[in-house]
Amino acid sequence: MENINPNEKTSQTQSAQILKALKNGERLTHLDAEKRFNCLRLGARIYDLKKRGHNIISKMITVPSGKRVAQYWLEAA
Repeated sequence: MENINPNEKTSQTQSAQILKALKNGERLTHLDAEKRFNCLRLGARIYDLKKRGHNIISKMITVPSGKRVAQYWLEAA
């Protein structure tokens, strides 16, 4: 069956970029991912990475604007 997701390659590239940042010890929020990787669906990419076995942790944080957002990082092995 042919893949019907025209964005699959973009999703895979974004996942690879996000994983590299997490492996470098960075903590990412949706805004970080949007600015750095042009990723508008960080939660979906995190889901994909978790499904591949990566132990990604999340925590709700309050940003300077007062909004609460999820922050993601890779748990040290």
